[in-house]
Amino acid sequence: MEKINNGNNKIRAIITGASGMIGEGVVQNAIESDEVEKILIVGRRESGFKNEKVKEIIHKDFLNLTDIQNEFIGFNSVYFCAGVSSVGLDRETYEKLTVDMPMEMLRKVELVNNLKSKDDNNFTFIYITSALTNSNSWLMWSQIKAKAENQIINSNFNKTFAFRPAWIQPNIPGLKNAYKTYKYISWMYPIGRSISQNGFVTLRELSRAMVKASSNGYKSNIINGSDMVILSNLP
Repeated sequence: MEKINNGNNKIRAIITGASGMIGEGVVQNAIESDEVEKILIVGRRESGFKNEKVKEIIHKDFLNLTDIQNEFIGFNSVYFCAGVSSVGLDRETYEKLTVDMPMEMLRKVELVNNLKSKDDNNFTFIYITSALTNSNSWLMWSQIKAKAENQIINSNFNKTFAFRPAWIQPNIPGLKNAYKTYKYISWMYPIGRSISQNGFVTLRELSRAMVKASSNGYKSNIINGSDMVILSNLP
């Protein structure tokens, strides 16, 4: 997607996954960003965020958002950070959680905001997948994430992005949901970053990149680590 200028339009973002490390960082960055006017957190449990920008809705069934769909009216960006591990899940269950959940959110936002084509709006949908996502992969999770990416990219949202991080360094102060393993392996990050900017990004870079992708667009729908760094450094 080529660069599109949002003018003075502020970002009004729906964010999922706020009780996880990535979503928590994305919400915190959005609170701090002057480009973000309003935040709607949709989650299955309370995130703990209290801020004048933030409204939170607890909703247990992400496969059916009909009861809360009118809450999405007027929000112009979705940062879908909710996700699950494929470990222990069969293909059908993992596909429901990885494809059907974000697509339910996408379709409801399209519906209540009357998005008929990519050309009639300036809305953004960003989905967190992961490095190694590939429709031709022999890995079940990789194939299914690619299916979700393709459906989102081909939707009526003007700007659609699949973020594919690998290592995410949790560098935003005060995180409650940072993975405990990072406490023991964070020393590896500077080494990895010096070798591969594409494979090693910070949570701040990822979070800022989402906001900048909403505001400015980007040349590609697939956002790898190096793209997140470029986006995060935009003024």
